[in-house]
Amino acid sequence: MNVAITKEHQTPYSLNYRFKKLLNLSGRYLVLILVAFFFLFPIIFMFVNSIKNNETQIIRDMSNIRAFIPYGELGIKNYIDVFKQMPFGRFMFNSVFIVSSTVLGGLLVNSMLAYSLARLRFRGRQLILSLVIALIIIPTESVVIPLLLMVNRIGWLDSYQVQIVPFIADAFSIFLFYQFFIGIPKSLDESARIDGANPFQIYWKIIIPLSKPVFATVAILQYLVRWGDFLWPLMVTRGYEYRPLPVAIQQFFSQDPKVWGDIFAFASMITIPSLIVFLLFQKWFMQSVASSGIKG
Repeated sequence: MNVAITKEHQTPYSLNYRFKKLLNLSGRYLVLILVAFFFLFPIIFMFVNSIKNNETQIIRDMSNIRAFIPYGELGIKNYIDVFKQMPFGRFMFNSVFIVSSTVLGGLLVNSMLAYSLARLRFRGRQLILSLVIALIIIPTESVVIPLLLMVNRIGWLDSYQVQIVPFIADAFSIFLFYQFFIGIPKSLDESARIDGANPFQIYWKIIIPLSKPVFATVAILQYLVRWGDFLWPLMVTRGYEYRPLPVAIQQFFSQDPKVWGDIFAFASMITIPSLIVFLLFQKWFMQSVASSGIKG
C-alpha cells in the first residue's frame, strides 16, 4: 500500500520534470535555429537568387520574403553566363593556387617560428615575441604602399609570387601557434632529447602530431582571409592571367545595368570552396577553440 502511494506521488513529479526538461530543450533548439538562420540567410538569399533566370523577378523580389523562395523560372543559366563572359576556370585556378601556397607555406613557417619562441631558449626571444604581438595590431592597408614599392623594384608585379611570399609569415598565426605550443608538456621535449632527438625532430615528430587542432584553425582563418583578399591583388596584377576571383567579380559590377543573376551565381561559386574547407576542418577547429577555452 505504501509502495502504491509512493508511486502515485512520484508519477506527477516525474511527468512534470520531464515536461519542463522537454520545454527547456525545445526552447534552446528554437533559439539555436533562429540564430543559425540569421547567419545563414545571406547565403540562402544568394543561392536562391542565383538559380532564378528572370532578372526582373530577382530585382522585384529583393525587397521582400520571396527573395528566399525558389520559384518562377529556375535553372543554371546564370552560371553558364558566368563561364561565357570570362575565363572563370583561370580565375579559380589562380585563387586556389595562391591561397593553397600561402596557407601551406604559412603553416610551416609560422609554426616553426612559434615553436622556437615557445620551446627553445635563446637571447632576444622575449623581444621577438613582443614584436610579433605588436605586429598583430598593424593593419595590412597601412603597409601596402611601401610593400608595393619594394615588389615593384625587384620586378615581381603581375606574378604569383607577389601574392604569396609577402603573406606567408603572419603575426596572428604565429601567436596562435605559440599559445598552443606552450600548453604542451615540456617533459616530452626532455624525453626526446634523452633519446637523441634534435629540435627539428622534436618539432616534426612530437609537436606537429599533437597540434592538429591549431593547425586546422590557422589553416581555416588564413584561408578565409586570403580567399577574400581584394586590395593587394588589384594593386599588383594587370591581366586575368594572375588575378584571383575577388578581383574578377568586379567585371560584373562595372556593367551597366548590372546583371544580378550573374553576380549571385559568381558569388555562389566563390562561396562553395570556403564552405567545403570549413566542413573538412571543423572537427579540429572546434577542438582548438575548446582547448583554448580550457587553458584560459
